[in-house]
Amino acid sequence: MQPFPEIDVSRRGLIIAGAATAAAGSAAAGTAPARAAPQAPAGGTVTLVVNGKRRELTVDNRTTLLDALREHLRLTGTKKGCDHGQCGACTVIVEGRRINSCLSLAVMHDGDKVTTIEGLGAPGDLHPMQAAFVKHDGYQCGYCTPGQICSAVAVLEEIKAGAPSHVTADLNAKPKVTADELRERMSGNICRCGAYSNIIEAIEDVAGTQA
Repeated sequence: MQPFPEIDVSRRGLIIAGAATAAAGSAAAGTAPARAAPQAPAGGTVTLVVNGKRRELTVDNRTTLLDALREHLRLTGTKKGCDHGQCGACTVIVEGRRINSCLSLAVMHDGDKVTTIEGLGAPGDLHPMQAAFVKHDGYQCGYCTPGQICSAVAVLEEIKAGAPSHVTADLNAKPKVTADELRERMSGNICRCGAYSNIIEAIEDVAGTQA
């Protein structure tokens, strides 16, 4: 095995060589193509009919319907809970059907009719479901209540239309308003205070007056 040759490098020479290498690297970097500036998120205009009023919004395409309602239209009755479609606090009614607004993009609903808790009733002119929740104490902290009420209103419409649920015994017969049906259909709306029994009583009360 041949011995390694001795390398005679002075400290001064090493510093000079390092400086030359750095200068060469800088020159090469200067000739490299510049990176393109990041593009701004795509946006667009969406028109919603919210609580009977036509509203035109310019939003980022990633904006959820929930954020459009709360941040752009300042309709803060619709609540942001889990933001993952698991708690139901953000429930609104779109074209007659209840949805989790945190899971739906605003641009998907161009031209749609959206009803929030503010559109169901107002102080002094409550929707029957709102009045029933007050009567039966169907809430405690109240955070989930707007979603509960919007969902409950839509549930009765689903039953009226004959849409079956997981617990409907006879799929060929029109479903009835029973405690089991209501519990199943409302299972997507979480009440961390545990006011479930009172919520069911409130919905049954409204169903009885509508019968």
